[in-house]
Amino acid sequence: MEHKIIESDVLIIGGGTAGCYAAIRLGENSELKVVVAEKANIKRSGCLAAGVNALNAYITDGHVPMDYVNYASKDADGIVREDLLLDICNRLNSVTHDMEKRGLTILKDENGKYVSRGWRNLKINGENIKPILAEAVYAQPNVEVYNHVNITDYRFDAGIVRGAYGFGIEDAIFYEFRAKAVLIATGGASGIYRPNNPGENSHQMWYCPFNTGAGYSMGILAGAEMTTFEMRFIALRCKDTIAPTGTLAQGVGAKQLNSQGEIYEKKYGLETSNRLWGTVVENLEGRGPCYLKTIGIDEKQENDLYKAYLNMAPLQTLKWLDSGKGPAEENVEIEGTEPYVVGGHTASGYWINRDRSTTVTGLFAAGDVAGGAPQKYVTGALAEGEIAAEGIIDFLSHDSVSVDEEKLGKQAAEKKAEYESFLNDKYDAYGFINYGAESERADRYNSKQLENAMQKIMDEYAGGIRTNYKYTESGLEKAEKEIDKLLELWSKLSVADLDELLLAYEVRERLIVSKVLIAHLRARKETRWHGFQENANYPEKDKNFECYINSVYENGKVQVFKRELIKL
Repeated sequence: MEHKIIESDVLIIGGGTAGCYAAIRLGENSELKVVVAEKANIKRSGCLAAGVNALNAYITDGHVPMDYVNYASKDADGIVREDLLLDICNRLNSVTHDMEKRGLTILKDENGKYVSRGWRNLKINGENIKPILAEAVYAQPNVEVYNHVNITDYRFDAGIVRGAYGFGIEDAIFYEFRAKAVLIATGGASGIYRPNNPGENSHQMWYCPFNTGAGYSMGILAGAEMTTFEMRFIALRCKDTIAPTGTLAQGVGAKQLNSQGEIYEKKYGLETSNRLWGTVVENLEGRGPCYLKTIGIDEKQENDLYKAYLNMAPLQTLKWLDSGKGPAEENVEIEGTEPYVVGGHTASGYWINRDRSTTVTGLFAAGDVAGGAPQKYVTGALAEGEIAAEGIIDFLSHDSVSVDEEKLGKQAAEKKAEYESFLNDKYDAYGFINYGAESERADRYNSKQLENAMQKIMDEYAGGIRTNYKYTESGLEKAEKEIDKLLELWSKLSVADLDELLLAYEVRERLIVSKVLIAHLRARKETRWHGFQENANYPEKDKNFECYINSVYENGKVQVFKRELIKL
């Protein structure tokens, strides 16, 4: 591989919502040289690749930022960082107004006021939200974007991050990004558990299938402190299409309904996890299938739903049209997804300070990869990107840390050799593995096989769909041993080209996240969030666990410990 060194003041890994907005703010408010490295293309990458039809975090008239902090804290049963949440909430409206100025269409009524969906949501036409962000990034003269570059590891020494390593997915280049500060904004982790839809439809999931836990994995391997992985997120979604249900619940007031015609949602509680768990229990006790009650909505409401889903989940609109029965005529069946690790909806992620710096010097985190502040959604990711940009500017204004460049040179050579070792197997003229060649990996597994094995293990032993999200201590012990076996196999994976090299590292990322997730699930010996964290051995809440469960990765082991809650 060609070795290319890219120098900058700031490296942003991940060109999604938070990463793009941080780049914009760094470009507008500093003269720092900024590089954005993105696995796909910043114009259509991350959770907003296909668009979105609402901004779910906004402080409407009659409310104050602390109202949103209290809502998010209650929904997470108090296991949040209220300081981080308040920082975000103080900026929700300003980043919204800024996006409107940049071209985002926010719906307004006849009086020119935003059309809200509940007290904290705004309706938008957001199909083009990602291109708007990308255009603003490219407009910054001091920001350079590298698309189709997969970052796998930090460039770090003695607890200090000074860049990252990756490879070009299209050009076989080994990239060594050297930077004085790094912002990780790669999103959360999907694909850890076996998904709702098997085989060719496995990509039909709630969370972006290309968010593979890369940022978490890199931080874990670098010794960064992580928090609250055990607060998994399991989405309640429209069956088969896995389209969001909030548009139905908030947009037309659809209630959760069982097959006997009973509205059951209040019986279990209206918190996000309880809406899911209530549906699981209703099915287990023989009152399923479950639905959102939409029969009887008027023609305008139905047409609004068709348009709303075209902005972010067009398959749901196509399903209605194909069946010949819209939501006004037929209730929408609902189901839970597989579990995810995502800091934008729950509190999983890096343990960070208020300036969004992590426990590793020179490394900052924003968006879904940053922990402690759930329910941040799109505007919260924008706000956190802005906060991180300000934190980086301040850090670099007095940065005096140094690293061993000779040691980093050896580290780069080792990483390049690791990439090349996967690509150096011998293949025959037809592109098939030549089993007669002298190759360490000629008879080994491929990435898909390893991924399928991982998903099966997590589904069966770590609380997936098959067990109705419940897990046991003995099951987690089994899961840990099996995941460790897969990690041992990883270095022997068979890789034919750069696409398969990408898949190999995505599997590694998911395996490492799985290992830490299992450790966190074992450590919280209670059930704090039904469904999200359903511990069959400890089915009740325990006051001894009104705390954060945090961890660091040392010498191949996940070291778990408690931290006291931070309240305002």
